Amino acid sequence: METQESLRRKLSGAEDLKTVVRTMKAVAASNIGQYETAVHSLGDYYRTVSLGIIGYLSQEKIKSMVEKKEPNVNKEKLICAIVFGSDQGLVGQFNDSIADFVANSLHGLQGKKEIWAVGERVQLLLSDMGYNTSKLFAVPSSVNAITPLIQQVLAQSETFFDNNKNSEVYIFHNQPKSAAAYVPAIQRLLPLDEKWRQSLTTLQWPTKLPPQVIGGIKPTLLALIHEYLFTSLFKASAESLASENASRLAAMQRAEKNIDELVVELGNKFHSLRQSSIDEELFDVISGFEVMKDD
Repeated sequence: METQESLRRKLSGAEDLKTVVRTMKAVAASNIGQYETAVHSLGDYYRTVSLGIIGYLSQEKIKSMVEKKEPNVNKEKLICAIVFGSDQGLVGQFNDSIADFVANSLHGLQGKKEIWAVGERVQLLLSDMGYNTSKLFAVPSSVNAITPLIQQVLAQSETFFDNNKNSEVYIFHNQPKSAAAYVPAIQRLLPLDEKWRQSLTTLQWPTKLPPQVIGGIKPTLLALIHEYLFTSLFKASAESLASENASRLAAMQRAEKNIDELVVELGNKFHSLRQSSIDEELFDVISGFEVMKDD
């Protein structure tokens, strides 16, 4: 049976836990802001790089891209999936959501699958699903830590594609939405083929003057493509981190609500037990008075 002292300890513990939850809510909200700012700032740069590639294609009068056939056409295609997850707890279904999305998406792709996981928790989920996770990267802890990670991933993905011409590289990550929500997203990173060129046609050159490439044609194109791949990966990582903190914020809001309900319930029990104790003491006093009056 619970006593006033045990209920008082539970109430104190609930209030302490609520303080921790509020602190984590504030940290998550602050992190969301910095990652969303990074994504927004990157958007302008991403558009500039894309326009530079459009300018190159326009100057060179490239209206289509024909895929070069490799001699060994019967070689099995390799599918490399770069999956951005989380290493931290208290993120709800964040890792489960992206893992299920990866499994469903890869099921429709023909070829041998290989997973590069950013985050140990999502790696374990995908391994349990039977996928080969050949590389594991640590999740960045801040905006400044994203660039070293992306440089490492980009270098290895370019090497992978150069060594396996009959391959495709995809990016999987959670993308933030309004009201602290997120949705899983997919983007094909490599190869850069006719399908990729057509995706750029949605952008229009901002002026009536024809674009011109200053300097060497090939070095300029290589630099633009490198920046395009870098910004694609950076954007995916920043959006994943923003989604992770949005999921944590939502989890902390639910936890705070549950703690508030628990505090109310414990408070009612404490006051009820305290009132019962007072009533018992009053009944004892009244009973004693009645006995003394009869004597």
